[in-house]
Amino acid sequence: MPLPWTLSTLVAHGVGKVHSRSVSSSPHITALLFDLGGVLINVSFDEAFRSWSDYSPLSPAEMRARFRMDRAYKMHERGQISAHIYFNHLRRCLRIHANDDAIASGWNAIYLGTLDKAVECLMEVKDRLPCYAFTNSNPVHQAAWMALYPGVVRAFRAVFVSSDIGTRKPERSAFHSVCRRMDVVPSQVLFFDDSQENVRGARAAGLNAVQVRAETDLRDSLRRFGAL
Repeated sequence: MPLPWTLSTLVAHGVGKVHSRSVSSSPHITALLFDLGGVLINVSFDEAFRSWSDYSPLSPAEMRARFRMDRAYKMHERGQISAHIYFNHLRRCLRIHANDDAIASGWNAIYLGTLDKAVECLMEVKDRLPCYAFTNSNPVHQAAWMALYPGVVRAFRAVFVSSDIGTRKPERSAFHSVCRRMDVVPSQVLFFDDSQENVRGARAAGLNAVQVRAETDLRDSLRRFGAL
């Protein structure tokens, strides 16, 4: 069932202004910011390669070796090119002979369910501190994870999507844009991401940032900062 709102609407209407209350043991942290894929949602591009191999002479392993988060990939995540243009790029790179619907089906096969221990942490902490999400994503993926995981999406005061705001992690402008929309100074934000590159980018932008390598990292870090 489609949700009665879109993430773009949440952002445009400034949902989730942060209150001044902070966790007593960590007075500088007034908001939490979460990545989605790899932190709260289990993701594997291998599922896309398996799906696309039905339409390509390449094996899933060969596709994996060729696939890159290249310029076209990043432009797609910034909303600078359409899914159709990006799928044409994939057709050329991965020798896929399929229409957009078939490519989109494989593109959305990457979502394998929630990381339940991490989601439990989110549900515990969301009433103690304002929680937001920031994901590098695109409209096709966005529609998929909104439909698949509405409970996770609704746990946040707002979800910021790179293709909506026109800039992506780890760019400093991306983090500053999100902090402005949250109405919180970067030094008061605690950010969680599975990518070391994104964590470095967040720290360079002035945020407190933790790399999540396992589901237990999230709970341990929230306790260390006094949020749980």
